[in-house]
Amino acid sequence: MPNLTLAQLTDEIQANVRSALKEDIGSGDITAQLIPAERQARAQLITREAAVISGCAWVNEVFRQIDPTVSLEWLVEDGQQVLANQLLLRLSGPARAILSGERAALNFLQTLSAVATRCRQYADLVSGTGVRLLDTRKTLPGLRLAQKYAVTCGGCDNHRIGLYDAFLIKENHIAACGGIAQAVAQARHIAPGKPVEVEVEDLQELQQALAAGADIIMLDELSDADMREAVRLCGGRAKLEASGGIHGGNLRSVAETGVDYISLGTLTKDIKAVDLSLRLLAD
Repeated sequence: MPNLTLAQLTDEIQANVRSALKEDIGSGDITAQLIPAERQARAQLITREAAVISGCAWVNEVFRQIDPTVSLEWLVEDGQQVLANQLLLRLSGPARAILSGERAALNFLQTLSAVATRCRQYADLVSGTGVRLLDTRKTLPGLRLAQKYAVTCGGCDNHRIGLYDAFLIKENHIAACGGIAQAVAQARHIAPGKPVEVEVEDLQELQQALAAGADIIMLDELSDADMREAVRLCGGRAKLEASGGIHGGNLRSVAETGVDYISLGTLTKDIKAVDLSLRLLAD
């Protein structure tokens, strides 16, 4: 499946931000009302740790929706690696608006940058192998497209976006359909042209998926030796995707088996927010 691009996400970004501001500001920011409405302010945003940036468009949209007179001057861009204590953004405008938007803006940036940072770390681990690292559907509710975009900022790739754009036939689907061949045949009938992926747990099931004409075959928790044998047996008839039990410690060895893809839930679900800090500047 093709990777998400920022140009595809305009409506999604607006919806994400509307939801976040409704949740945070609600009927009004009563603390910001302590500040005179005419008070102007300058602020700067820094990162407390090294990271890969993702989410600038979400920050822009936060302040556009709160008060479009807030000026933002980015010193970095999505996909850029930054160092601890690096200046990311300068802001100027009504003090109330800057403070009301601070938490929502930082929540988006720290979360999406965390995804991009994890992805860059993992992409670096398999550099030179030719394997593509894929995300999964293990995302925060309401932020799937945002997180999948962040994955691309970190140098990894998107798997299917949801249950609608590709088949992923797993053990329970196979059992309910009566076998791998039956499941693949039914998938071709229901949605011709949609990618069909089958999860297998051993080399025997791999042979069945190949015979059935699956486009992609997911090798679920196979040993490195079995994955190498799967690559040999496949001979390019389908794409092979490794999944299950893969982490930073064994990622490189899995990549070196010759599989085409490795899918990892950890790219989006096991992340720690990047430490960011926004401070008003004294005039």
